[in-house]
Amino acid sequence: MTDNFRLSRRVLLGAGSLALGASLLPRHAFAADSIATIKSRGKVLIGIQGDNPPWGFVNTSGASDGFDAVIGTAFAKYLGVGVEFVPLAVVNRIPALTTGRVDILFATMAMLPERAKVVQFSKPYVANIIQLVGPKSATIKTNADMKGFTIGVPRASVQDIQVTKNAPEGTTIRRYDDDAATIQALVSGQVDVVGGNMFYLDRINQAKPGLYETKLEFTRLFNGACTRLGDKELNAAANTFIDQIKTNGVLKGAYELWMKQEPPASFPDAVEGVTFVAS
Repeated sequence: MTDNFRLSRRVLLGAGSLALGASLLPRHAFAADSIATIKSRGKVLIGIQGDNPPWGFVNTSGASDGFDAVIGTAFAKYLGVGVEFVPLAVVNRIPALTTGRVDILFATMAMLPERAKVVQFSKPYVANIIQLVGPKSATIKTNADMKGFTIGVPRASVQDIQVTKNAPEGTTIRRYDDDAATIQALVSGQVDVVGGNMFYLDRINQAKPGLYETKLEFTRLFNGACTRLGDKELNAAANTFIDQIKTNGVLKGAYELWMKQEPPASFPDAVEGVTFVAS
């Protein structure tokens, strides 16, 4: 087993031993009558990112906002209950779900086989691009060019995995707790470039207009909602809901509001190593 594989598994799962420990809970530990529990409570607890606009963030009024907040609010309406958003750092998303702190994640969860071993993905509902962003003055045209640059990434994110995978051996990678800290590290000069999602460049240019650009594109991914392993009921509800929002205008509206673009014309029927239906 290589060091990169060990690192990839650790950061994908989130907060190390906490996520792994949670994954060792009985498969159906939280699964029984999940929707009945939510309805009895009167609200669904949704994990969402707290610092990553336009996906999920806490606005100036202290409320969760962004693309995933729109989708999460619509999901609560679909269930016929209220919603309580729980803002989460990247590294805390999977532990919050597997330990029962939240019922479901709408939290920029890229559909990856390692994650599918500890959480249940729904059908995909949004696409994302993972890329490297840096100064226009920096010459980075290939993966090999990353050597010699200090690269910032959010710990436990897909950016972390992709930079670790693609950067030459010996490249300095600095890991931060969240997206906001990673972006701040770049604009303050703590790192030279950052691994980010497709909206990092807009956020960085708000702080320092015109100085940065996309250097490399690592991968294009789809995000799904996540429930606990074995929770067939909530997984089925999420899938039916996602089918509905693809046709009733909710997804289109969220894309136009927050992504400033149309949704993909189609979504994949399968993702290698990931199942959309709980067993």
